[in-house]
Amino acid sequence: MLADLFASFDQILSPPFRRVMWKSLGLTTTILLLAGVGLDRLALSFTHVGPSWLSAALSVVVALGLIAGLIFLAAPTALLVASFFLDDIAAIVEREIDPHGAPGRPLPLASSLVSGLRFAVLSILVNIAVLALTIFTGVGFVSFFLLNGYLLGREYFELAAMRHCSPSEAGALRRLNSWQVYIAGVIISGLVAVPVLNLITPLFATAFMTRLYKRLA
Repeated sequence: MLADLFASFDQILSPPFRRVMWKSLGLTTTILLLAGVGLDRLALSFTHVGPSWLSAALSVVVALGLIAGLIFLAAPTALLVASFFLDDIAAIVEREIDPHGAPGRPLPLASSLVSGLRFAVLSILVNIAVLALTIFTGVGFVSFFLLNGYLLGREYFELAAMRHCSPSEAGALRRLNSWQVYIAGVIISGLVAVPVLNLITPLFATAFMTRLYKRLA
């Protein structure tokens, strides 16, 4: 697994990966900026109330809330955007590690979009649960890795596997190798925890899980 990890990190800097990465990052950044501007305009319409000091205080609270919200939404947004490019990444990795093997089948566009939306929503829900655990129990740091490790491991492994087999077969292979997939998911969650780097997590995770799938299969 460590060999898969280091090879995936090395490959992120290769020219084919960089082209996909810049497209994904550009689209993600554009969506976040547009969302930020739109939410800012909406919030400002509610802050011009009462005395000037109250409006100023509300403006500061709104600004901090928008920053926190955009940081929170950065990873799910990157995940959703990257769902359009994951097959490209997986194909690059497969050609490198198994040039004579059967190429994977790209997921249909509709399936990719549905998977990306489901994954993004699940990611938001998991991290809301992490936030709640942090506030009420103080175990947010541990729960972040435990919960995201399971979600990220399951989703990215099955996405890589479904290029070569049916969803039921992908799920069965994941369950057969559940601990390896889970540990790989925890490693990926470490990257999600780092601001800015979390924007390239979907591309790294796809490369990592593609290598893991090919080795286990």
